[in-house]
Amino acid sequence: MNILLVEDNISIIKGLVYYFKKNNLCLISKTNIKETKEYLDNNKDISLIILDITLPDGNGFNLYEEVIKDLNIPTIFLTAKDEEEDIVKGLNIGAEDYITKPFSTKELLARVNKVLLRLEKKSLIKVKDITFNLDKAVLKKNEKQIELTALELKLVNLLFNNFGKVVSRNVILDKIWEWTGNYVDDHTITVYFKRIREKIGTDIIKTVKGIGYRIDEE
Repeated sequence: MNILLVEDNISIIKGLVYYFKKNNLCLISKTNIKETKEYLDNNKDISLIILDITLPDGNGFNLYEEVIKDLNIPTIFLTAKDEEEDIVKGLNIGAEDYITKPFSTKELLARVNKVLLRLEKKSLIKVKDITFNLDKAVLKKNEKQIELTALELKLVNLLFNNFGKVVSRNVILDKIWEWTGNYVDDHTITVYFKRIREKIGTDIIKTVKGIGYRIDEE
């Protein structure tokens, strides 16, 4: 579980890195907007960002709106200003939480764990003995990963992202064209889902006759 800390105060960085490591969390630190943008361009395994509002080369709010928001990475804002306007702005633009300086390290960790727990519950969908991690696009049966082709995984991901809803054959046809550039017909879709069902080995994909497919609660 990688957490990115964007903060220019070296004392705060050292203290948090040490404390988070003691609690089995990997905290990666960057001290300005330029470093953060470069890091996020090359690393996609960040689960959460702790972002200071006031940075040497700009504003944390702008960094969030211009870069982080599109990456859909949950963010906790750090601010030295205990002002309602800053708090409201952070929450309005999509922050998971905020904390004002000076802050308790234990309190920050508690808030981080709360967000991570909520995200874990949201990202994992379990049906019978099958689990799918929406964030990582990993399908498992009884905790053992099921190996699918890239296209099969995209189809499974499509169904789980529409959990409880029917995904029509027309939508599936359009998506396959978008992903591969290849035209396929209804029969090919049937074959794809037959193979996926065989690999999964558990009856979780339901055929809605004449419409499409869905995955929902038992």
